[in-house]
Amino acid sequence: MMRPDWMLQQESRKATDVRVTFGRFWSYFRRHLTVLLVVAVLIVTSTYLQVRIPDLLGQAVDCYLTPATVSALSRQAAPGISGTAQVQASDSNCWYTTVNPHDTTAHYITGLGGLVLLIVGMFAGSAVLTGLQFYLMTYAGQSVLRALRVDVFKHIHRLSLGYFTRHEAGDVMSRITNDADAIAQAISFPLVNVASGSLLIVWIALTMLTKSPVYALVALAVAPLMYLATSWFSGQARKAFRQVRTTVGDVNANLQENLSAVREAQAFNREGQNIQMFSESNAASRDASIRAVAYTSALSPTLEALGYVSIALVAGVGGLFLLRGHPLLGSTMSLGLIVTFIAYTQRLNQPISQIAVMWANVQSAIAGGERIFGFLDEVPDLQDATDARDMPEIQGRVVFDHVGAEYELGQPVLRDVGLVAERGQTVAIVGPTGAGKTTMVNLIPRFYDVTAGSVTIDGIDVRRVTARSLRRQIGIVLQDSFLFSDTVMNNIRYGRLDATDDEVVAAARLARADTFIERLPDGYATVLGERGSGLSLGQRQLLAIARAALADPRILILDEATSSVDTRTERLIQAALEELLHGRTSFVIAHRLSTIRHADQVLALADGQIVERGTHEELLAAGGFYHDLYMSQFRRDVDFSAEMPDASAVPVGE
Repeated sequence: MMRPDWMLQQESRKATDVRVTFGRFWSYFRRHLTVLLVVAVLIVTSTYLQVRIPDLLGQAVDCYLTPATVSALSRQAAPGISGTAQVQASDSNCWYTTVNPHDTTAHYITGLGGLVLLIVGMFAGSAVLTGLQFYLMTYAGQSVLRALRVDVFKHIHRLSLGYFTRHEAGDVMSRITNDADAIAQAISFPLVNVASGSLLIVWIALTMLTKSPVYALVALAVAPLMYLATSWFSGQARKAFRQVRTTVGDVNANLQENLSAVREAQAFNREGQNIQMFSESNAASRDASIRAVAYTSALSPTLEALGYVSIALVAGVGGLFLLRGHPLLGSTMSLGLIVTFIAYTQRLNQPISQIAVMWANVQSAIAGGERIFGFLDEVPDLQDATDARDMPEIQGRVVFDHVGAEYELGQPVLRDVGLVAERGQTVAIVGPTGAGKTTMVNLIPRFYDVTAGSVTIDGIDVRRVTARSLRRQIGIVLQDSFLFSDTVMNNIRYGRLDATDDEVVAAARLARADTFIERLPDGYATVLGERGSGLSLGQRQLLAIARAALADPRILILDEATSSVDTRTERLIQAALEELLHGRTSFVIAHRLSTIRHADQVLALADGQIVERGTHEELLAAGGFYHDLYMSQFRRDVDFSAEMPDASAVPVGE
């Protein structure tokens, strides 16, 4: 479902500290500090080469081209007279040659050739170093990305069930896919470009100030405008990219929901409406992306235009003073200096433009990082107490002491619920939809916390032990059991990974699932489809019961575990359930009489309270709430079961 516009705007505009986000990224990058130091050395070295190249170009003009030209003209007119002063003036700036007015043209050509080879070598060296930077940074970046994805996946398993009832699965998935991909596009090539470009800008600016402070100020006159343009456009782009990441999450949520409900959509002819809803969320994502790209694409030509202005200023001012033969406020003006500053200005504008382009990826990565770190900052509703200890081996006595529970503040789901279930007893819980049956059993493995009273097992409050040690000893079979895209063997083994194949087969036999499993194409090695597609609902439930049997829990919870099983199959597995329940404290939520009438206690819930309790016969004799529920809901089970053949004559499966 697409979020309202006001919610999108609020999330995209909320105040965030980019420095905090970079700090969170650094906590991951510093694990690869050695690689980053090598990258830093490579960046500094390659930047030095790039800064030196314009200076060498200027020397080529002042030390070779201009002296050679002046010397040749002087010899034609009056050898040794004209040009001597010019050559000597430029000689002080020549680091790679010794200039003599009597040098021949061949000497200048040889020196110029050597300088050109040096420049080419520096270009090649810079390219090699840049390639190494990208390789090493990609290695570090992908390692960081892997760590981020693992942390998000771990956090998904740490969060309480309440979080997932409030958030769409597709939006959570987008944190580990789309948001992580946005980060991946920025932490290798763009990040290196931004780092090396920033260093190059500072280094070139300092070099120009050293050579000619006044001329450098002319070249850098446009820099404040570039900074203002970059700040404004990047700020707008960052807000737009936050909204892009949010709307992409909505698209994923919509897609995931429709994939899961494709059968229902076709059954109720909702394809058209679902397509329309998806188109709306997709259009919102498109519009947000267009806004983000509009800001980032406008920045590059703006900076490029300002770059041309700065080159024009350098060439115009320098050329004017050179032609007039005046120094520029104490700086000797030469053709080589003008060429050097033009090259510096071009080199200065190039990383600025690159950063502007790459900054779009960086902004998107920042937005993705904000969403990922925001998700990682979600505090689970339920956490182990600081002094929590492992749950000792459960014996099975469960006590609800004046228990209250609520999902929303001020809206109680359970009120003053009291219960004592002795070891090995079976407690059946019945009541209309919304009475609080599932909430009650969810408090035992501490999927939710009580808001009043306490739930204890063997006298130990479940809030005082670690959730892992508690849940390891509790088995649950739900109405809609989840099966994974894996083999039948591994699906049964899911609750006890160290179980042998023989133990898995024995659990399947106990659940009466072995007959249909052996008829599958590859038996226990058959790979199931997503959520167990290819099996009937009853067969999936049989596998879930086998999974619970293999885990051998001390407390067993059956939440309408047989509601998806046809009556014939239910009669067969009833004997298996009785064997499974034997010796275990069990809580059974059921809508069928067969799973209730043999219970040690029957609790009738209405509006979050236990209104009646007792055995099946006692409650029927009382003629109260349970009697009315029995007559309206369970009576048909008695009439139908009387017509059923003996269980041993009925084949397992559907």
